Amino acid sequence: MKRALVGDIGGTNARFALWEHDRMHSVQVFATADYTSPEQAIGAYLAAQGLARGDLGAVCLAVAGPVSGDEFRFTNNHWRLSRQAFCNTLQIERLLLINDFTAMALGMTRLQPGESLTVCPGQAEPGRPAVVIGPGTGLGVGTLLSLDDGRFMALPGEGGHVDLPVGNAREAQIRQQIGNEIGHVSAETLLSGGGLLRLYQAICALDGQPATLLSPAAITDAALAGEPVAMAVIEQFCRFLGRVAGNNVLTLGGRGGVYIVGGIIPRFAELFLRSGFAESFADKGCMSGYFKGIPVWLVTAEFSGLLGAGVALQQTL
Repeated sequence: MKRALVGDIGGTNARFALWEHDRMHSVQVFATADYTSPEQAIGAYLAAQGLARGDLGAVCLAVAGPVSGDEFRFTNNHWRLSRQAFCNTLQIERLLLINDFTAMALGMTRLQPGESLTVCPGQAEPGRPAVVIGPGTGLGVGTLLSLDDGRFMALPGEGGHVDLPVGNAREAQIRQQIGNEIGHVSAETLLSGGGLLRLYQAICALDGQPATLLSPAAITDAALAGEPVAMAVIEQFCRFLGRVAGNNVLTLGGRGGVYIVGGIIPRFAELFLRSGFAESFADKGCMSGYFKGIPVWLVTAEFSGLLGAGVALQQTL
């Protein structure tokens, strides 16, 4: 078969690579805001690689949002995609569209030593589902299953849009503060880049503090520098993530472990490892004991979604 292309398209960046002989190479990252469509961005990638339209046999794109039908609208950017028009424009034989966290989950099967940090020690139980969850532009949630024939299955879903869980009066106040402004408060409302800023603003409003930080990066930088309000915001962010991850483990029977992925948490990894994530993760009343021995890892690998798109393509073909 001809060489294939794999892509991982989020709200901010589109990552592309070539896939040959069960391996990925030639990774490039493009800002989605700089291109009107995925076809235009891929055309730029092919030109940079010295390739022409028609040189690809297949494309697998990991995309944010539910995948069905001919037309796909990206959840967190302005792009749209028609399968038929895409194949005609790029002169490819086959297009495989998968949910971005399906790809991220499959990417966990290609993790290398040194590409993760242990958050909660434990031993993954063979044959049990693993949970993959990650705050980035949005909040993605996926489920990874190991099949009897040595292959893997990733279950797509929209678990980032579940209701935000609360575990104490302070968290209820935060949710109410934000709910008064926007209505429904999902997990993604806070557990995302924009959500970190919204959480900061809510906490400042509740505590009568001026909200002087204007971006997620500024909040992260301030927390790393020891600024108390920013540190409290990061701590609360980690605790909310623990609650959502724990809910998914209970729902799925996820004793295969939990992978924390995405672009946000690695930026303050040391704060995360010292946070109340683990406490909130297992704070489930009579079911708290269920979490004993379930491992949790913070994934630091840069292109897991791309690798997962390659795994999906390899298994399909």
